Amino acid sequence: MSRAAASVALFLSAWALALLAGCAAPGEPSARHPVVPAAIADLAARQSGNDVILTFDLPTRSKDREALAEMPSIEIYRAAVPPGAIPSQKTPWRLVYSIPSERVDSYLTGNRIEFHDPLSPNDLAPPAGSPLAYNVRTRVVKSRASDDSNIFTVHIYSPPGDPRNVRTAVTESAVVVSWTETAEPPGASSLEYRVYRGETESAQEPAPQGASQPKLKTPLELAGSSSTPEFRDMNFQFGKTYLYTVRAVARFGSDSVESTGSAPAVVTALDVFPPAAPSDLEAAIVPATPQAPAYVELSWAIGTESDLAGYYVYRNDREDTPGERISQEVLLSPAFRDISVMPSGRYFYRVSAVDRAGNESPKSSAVQVVIP
Repeated sequence: MSRAAASVALFLSAWALALLAGCAAPGEPSARHPVVPAAIADLAARQSGNDVILTFDLPTRSKDREALAEMPSIEIYRAAVPPGAIPSQKTPWRLVYSIPSERVDSYLTGNRIEFHDPLSPNDLAPPAGSPLAYNVRTRVVKSRASDDSNIFTVHIYSPPGDPRNVRTAVTESAVVVSWTETAEPPGASSLEYRVYRGETESAQEPAPQGASQPKLKTPLELAGSSSTPEFRDMNFQFGKTYLYTVRAVARFGSDSVESTGSAPAVVTALDVFPPAAPSDLEAAIVPATPQAPAYVELSWAIGTESDLAGYYVYRNDREDTPGERISQEVLLSPAFRDISVMPSGRYFYRVSAVDRAGNESPKSSAVQVVIP
């Protein structure tokens, strides 16, 4: 057979095999391409202390818009970028973490991933503001990863130290949080503090054995910020137990770096603050009639406290002692009728206020009454 004839025979054989492959019987399974997750498009990062915190939404669909049947694994890439350079796909990326699919849920809050990348001393050694770039890929099969995520660049600085000696004091209008002032890190233009608060289990309830701090009933949220080492939390409720932690924030021009949190301070906001003593106490004698004996009508100015529960009335025949309480129940209104007076009796009345926590105010100034 000539070389030309052999070439023709080889082509015909390959063509016949292609026809056979394309003419599979209906219903027979055909090979599918690998499932590739959609690329992450919302990668964000920020420095907190000696960590860079990465956040992004985990993809739930493939590039073909099909729902992913299983949790994808995650690959985190990092690159040190020269100042002024713009990172791209050609940047020499280094795989720094690979999170298998079975461990991904430990980094999830809802459908959002939060991953802490700890910085080594070498990472913090370059000049302040040196850029560090990140991108992320995911995969559900070993053979094919997703496309790169958006690239996010963080400028790295020496972080401020954690605030120390956090203390709390409960006043009638605020929980006062104070701490030891933190020194500014080199190159910082200013320093401020952020106070975070969460509600915990009551201090009277036993903590789980081995727990380092009370269990949070609500997540830590920003309660406010301060330029001085003191913060007044006026948005609190008596009877609740709170955990406070403080973070220092150093500013470097338009950038900022937050420290990790201080040791927590836990306080129960007990209401031990009595209301003000009632004022403007007045007494009027209603004379006796053939049908009824004389009695005394008392009235005073209404209290303005938001947690006011009511009032108590005291009576004595001497001005220098408070006497005994003659109103057995808490009076809901600023008025009282004393029908137990005797003719020719001389009485001194005082009134106190009481709040819903049971705190009783000092007694009012006395008012004197002489029954005809």
